[in-house]
Amino acid sequence: MSLREKKKKRTWPKVIFILLALVIIASGGYLFTVYKSFTNTMETMHQPIDREKSEKRAEQITLKEKEPFSVLLLGVDEREGDKGRSDTMIVLTVNPNDNNINMLSIPRDTRTEIIGRDFEDKINHAYAFGNEEMAIATVENFLDIPIDYFVRVNMEGFKDIVDAVGGVDVNSSIAFTLDGYQFKQGINSLDGDEALSFVRMRKEDPNGDFGRQERQRQIIQAVIKKGISFNSLTNFDNIFDALGKNVRTNLTFNEMKDIQQNYKQASSHVEQISIAGSGQTIDGIWYLIVDEQERTRIQDTLQGHLSLK
Repeated sequence: MSLREKKKKRTWPKVIFILLALVIIASGGYLFTVYKSFTNTMETMHQPIDREKSEKRAEQITLKEKEPFSVLLLGVDEREGDKGRSDTMIVLTVNPNDNNINMLSIPRDTRTEIIGRDFEDKINHAYAFGNEEMAIATVENFLDIPIDYFVRVNMEGFKDIVDAVGGVDVNSSIAFTLDGYQFKQGINSLDGDEALSFVRMRKEDPNGDFGRQERQRQIIQAVIKKGISFNSLTNFDNIFDALGKNVRTNLTFNEMKDIQQNYKQASSHVEQISIAGSGQTIDGIWYLIVDEQERTRIQDTLQGHLSLK
């Protein structure tokens, strides 16, 4: 073997090593950019509420210790000059020991006591009367569980989040038309505007608000699935921008990291819980009335899932 050939053999490993080093450095720089952008977005999204913990907890939960926790998801129709009502109210209870999430959609017309107002009204009016704090207190009273965190989503901007993750696929149980969009029975691929119409339809659904709740669940799960996929990293700027503009939460950045580390497996197992009730008109206004037996059933289920019983 000539001296030149020996030098070539020694040079190739160096070249490969240098190329690998450059790839790692470039990837590290890219991941740092993603991380920095995410922390900035979390600072924008973070909105503390005026309490340290729920009154229904003796001690504040510790996510590092993998304790079950709950989240109230509020989908709010915000208009210019009007903070709007919570058109969507979904309670998530997360149990890392069972590795699953219980997802309860509360019908917006549910009649219950509005905590802080001392009268009964539709549960979705609580947000209009007293923002997140009154909505949380009212849901806690209705379900008899602590609400540890809230996430508020501006439904007008929700379409931007769907578009940012590249659209979503859903399975519709019925065919219907709304806002000029046609949805077929079966699999539909939706962009942001279509997704917003898909979750808002109620009148044509034979299941009424319960069918609407199922569509909401599908959209939320689809967005989460697309959002945490590796492919979404290539579009992180648009995703974080949409989140920063349209989402507010009392979760801190460190708490989000703890959830990602300790509760990740639970996110792939979501169980839908439905509330049964009967319609009743009171003083000319239609309400959904949930009887005490049904309310107790729901309370027992969620309390058990939060390891409170």
